[in-house]
Amino acid sequence: MSNMPDPTDPKLAGINIPNPTQFGAEGDNDQHAKEAYFTASQGQLIWARFKKQRAAMIAAFFLVFLIFSGLFAPFLSPYDPTVAGRNKDYTNGAPQIPQFCDKNGCSLRPFIHPVERERSLATNFRWVTKINEDKRSYLTFLPKGDAYKLFGVIKSDRHLFGLEEGKIHVFGTDEDGQDIFSRTLHAIWTSLQVGTIGVLIAFVLALIIGGVSGYYGGWIDSVIQMITDAFRTVPAIPLFMAVAAFMPPEISAEARFFYISIILGFIGWPTLARRIRTHLLTERNQEYVLAAQLCGASSSHVIRRHLLPSFTSYIIVDLVISFPYMVLSETALSFIGLGLKDPVSSLGVMLQKATSADVMLNYQWYFIPVAFFIVLVMAFVFVGDGLRDAADPYSEVNK
Repeated sequence: MSNMPDPTDPKLAGINIPNPTQFGAEGDNDQHAKEAYFTASQGQLIWARFKKQRAAMIAAFFLVFLIFSGLFAPFLSPYDPTVAGRNKDYTNGAPQIPQFCDKNGCSLRPFIHPVERERSLATNFRWVTKINEDKRSYLTFLPKGDAYKLFGVIKSDRHLFGLEEGKIHVFGTDEDGQDIFSRTLHAIWTSLQVGTIGVLIAFVLALIIGGVSGYYGGWIDSVIQMITDAFRTVPAIPLFMAVAAFMPPEISAEARFFYISIILGFIGWPTLARRIRTHLLTERNQEYVLAAQLCGASSSHVIRRHLLPSFTSYIIVDLVISFPYMVLSETALSFIGLGLKDPVSSLGVMLQKATSADVMLNYQWYFIPVAFFIVLVMAFVFVGDGLRDAADPYSEVNK
């Protein structure tokens, strides 16, 4: 006879009888959760821990936004960032913010008041810029403008926004009449490109030098570490000053861009090489490495197929952490005149124009790119710190 209560018994009315399958379902869910945890890859575990960090996730959102803004800069910017797209009638012009209402009423379409130049006796025959508040220039989307190549391949002349008549400068213009908004977007992409090339060069060098040092150890490790320490003691600024002295003044902007990226990569590998060496010193005595060696695997095979995949996630974290230092280095060098120069748009070149007293007193919109530079660097720092904590399996235990 079954010991289970009869649900139809009137004496049990109003009493919730637990379903015996409910406990089994909860147990199955716990079992599935444990299996998912223990079978998850290293990357999945890092991502799960990274999502719990609110500051890192917010920084990641801003970082992705800035990267895509730089990637699609030719489409998002209304004009060519060089002198070819300048507005000679609106030099050192203040930002023009689209609006929906003015003294003449409101409109469903955003508009700005056009700028006109005049010269008369009242202005001592000097050119003076005035805003015509009686006239409207309406904003339009996907207009035709300056031709460009998206990703260097796709030809187009469509831009995200523009005016039906005239030009709009949401961040204002500089002394040459160049649109600061367009230059800022292209500057973000230029700085990211320099940082990417520099990080890749530093990564390849660090992978080779740090891998050999950490895997073989002994006197090879000692010699390589002495060379690494010698590279770390070389100051970057005097090195760049020496390189700039030997760089011909008539060198093209593309060649200067290439040289700066290579130099940043060559001076950025020692720190990353030390981290790779540390990982290899820890992993080289593990049982799976000894098993591969006993099976006759070569040293290159052990490093390539066993050691490197074991800490690939940590290498990615180190690369992200190294990125803001590359961007900072490029910006600092361009700022002091040793890096990129006009007509290349970079954050350092744009910051260099904001150093005069006249700009600080009268043209404060020159500092708008500074905000983007700070957000870009801080986003890399927060994302790097978040990934570093997420890659540490004991980070949650230590808190």
